Amino acid sequence: MRTTVKFSAAAAATAALALGLSACGTSSDPGSSSAAGASADTSKPLVVAASPTPHADILNFVKKNLADKDGLKLEVKEFTDYVLPNTATQSGEVDANFFQHKPYLDDFNKKKGTDIVPVVDVELEPLGLYSKKVKDLKELKAGQSVAIPNDTTNEGRALKLLADNGVITLKDGAGTDANLADIKDAKGLKFKELEAATLPRALNDVDAAVINGNYAIEADLKPAKDALALEKADGNPYANFLAVKRGNEKDPRVEKLAKLLNSPEVKKYIEDTYEGSVVPAFGAAK
Repeated sequence: MRTTVKFSAAAAATAALALGLSACGTSSDPGSSSAAGASADTSKPLVVAASPTPHADILNFVKKNLADKDGLKLEVKEFTDYVLPNTATQSGEVDANFFQHKPYLDDFNKKKGTDIVPVVDVELEPLGLYSKKVKDLKELKAGQSVAIPNDTTNEGRALKLLADNGVITLKDGAGTDANLADIKDAKGLKFKELEAATLPRALNDVDAAVINGNYAIEADLKPAKDALALEKADGNPYANFLAVKRGNEKDPRVEKLAKLLNSPEVKKYIEDTYEGSVVPAFGAAK
């Protein structure tokens, strides 16, 4: 039976309040971190926040097929944005999360004053450029509109994808945090910055959109087949990982889940289920 829980508005408010309290100093208390880590109560379920696809799907595969054998009680809570999973992890509303990559987490920690750390890399969802109005990159012309994610790291990632495929030209030295001001030559294209989760719905209103892999899959797009341009997996720094509040890395439940998420069974599940639209990217997170 599927036991995934949708994160409610009330819980979101609780997480936000608790985040404010933790930001005042409790998150850096060595004693509290230690108590929540290696000596955590292993009789309680490990509660993990996750985006619905593929993150929650992968976690539910682990829950259904692997967790019991390893003595792990696992509860999955689905979130549909890129902010609440981290604030809920920081506040203690959940024990861990699985939805993000390192550049995003680094930027989030810096801006929000949170103290969340990666544990283990699991998979990569290649960012892609999609369109319902053109069938080839060469059909994009001056005056047409392209929507991109509006969060710092994914915007830079989107612009790099466009530049790598000759859609635009970026200024020399533009890095992973590139923004619209770093475009040297937009080739007449008009850009709309939108929240990542809304980009699939925006496809009807723009000529093309750069969409994160998980949101593309949720919208029944097949990145490996439907994308006009798709990130390469080799050497990609945007692997998604299991993350926890600092001090909880040694929680025995977290260690068990990290091991299971890098298991041969999960590798096969990802490859069979997503057929290249999501790819395994196992290893210790950096």
